[in-house]
Amino acid sequence: MFLVSRSFRRGLLAIAACALLSACGSDMDDDRAALDPLPEAAPTPKVESKPLEQVVGQGSVKVALVLPQGASGNGGQAARSMRNAAELALAEFNTPDVQLMVKDDGGTAQGARAAAQAAADEGAKLVIGPLFAHSVASAGQVVRQRNLPMLAFSTDQNVASRGIYLLSFMPESDVNRIVSYAVAQGKRSFAALLPETGYGSVVEAAFQQAVAKAGGRVVGLEHYSSDKAKMSEAVARLSSTLPQADALLIPDTASDVQAVVGMLAANGVNLKRLQLLGTGLWDDPAVAQDASLSGAWYAAPDDRGYKSFAQRYRAKYGADPVRTASLAYDATSLVAALVKTQGPNALTDEAFTNPSGFSGVDGTFRFRPDGGNERGLAVYRVQAGGATMISPPPTSFEGQTAQAGQSQAN
Repeated sequence: MFLVSRSFRRGLLAIAACALLSACGSDMDDDRAALDPLPEAAPTPKVESKPLEQVVGQGSVKVALVLPQGASGNGGQAARSMRNAAELALAEFNTPDVQLMVKDDGGTAQGARAAAQAAADEGAKLVIGPLFAHSVASAGQVVRQRNLPMLAFSTDQNVASRGIYLLSFMPESDVNRIVSYAVAQGKRSFAALLPETGYGSVVEAAFQQAVAKAGGRVVGLEHYSSDKAKMSEAVARLSSTLPQADALLIPDTASDVQAVVGMLAANGVNLKRLQLLGTGLWDDPAVAQDASLSGAWYAAPDDRGYKSFAQRYRAKYGADPVRTASLAYDATSLVAALVKTQGPNALTDEAFTNPSGFSGVDGTFRFRPDGGNERGLAVYRVQAGGATMISPPPTSFEGQTAQAGQSQAN
């Protein structure tokens, strides 16, 4: 089911989405950390003598899908899965008037620029992708010159702008949701242990702002590296201030969170009194398997839609999708819906920045005028055997998002 604003109801009908999120069978920790560390890291590029190109669909409206198909490692794996997800979206949409021109950027800034230039020269009305921050920045220079909108997948807000919209899992949304929920549950004093990464830096800024906005206070904050000795030092420094805190945010992947929590216990921190908080990086079965994390809260999309999407993907391609595949599915579905109901000239800034937003596989989302996004997220509690949703995601932004018809999927 696809949801849109009331102002779109007469035009923008439902698209083939089917629900929202969950972990998948990939070898990546989390797309936000492994695929697009903020902002510099990138996959090791694989040199290709000729870019890989494919065409999906036979519609008259050309849309480019720029992905690092020629990159080695996680980047290439993600690209193939995202390409398949886009194809699945078109197949389920019931013959939209869209033709996807799939172009390989090789995981490099130069490749992304060349792919965007070729797409513009071939008549593309919009670019979906690229995946990495440096590629989005490079391709963005081209699309701005050619006055084409872009729906990209980086998590780095620095590469977003009006016309370059990030359809990704932004750390800021996770932090805002979990902090506001904690305050609603009576938590007022917050501390944070943050990884010394680009992701950690973004989370820190969002954390400070979210706590202040919610009327809470930050009583302690430390940064740690992945080196266990230095991690232990940071944990020890913060431990003395934690008796003043109601809640502690640890926005990291499962293995490092487990290590940090073990060190907290070794420093005498009463983990039964202190409410542990996490971001969507905690959406990992390994978190639920650690008894020391039982009772912790984290924010993430409602997983029911993603489970449905992953099931359909497996049925068609015989393998699990990578987690970012749902983003390609939603981007393609949104474009197809706009073209189907509003015509080939519907791919505009005004359409994408409608404040009422949209909803697809990963739930309700909307693009901000600055190119970032906001998502409606659920809150989960960690417990033995898995995580349980304790606060469902909002189904609209301030009550403005309305259902717009039935799914077009067969």
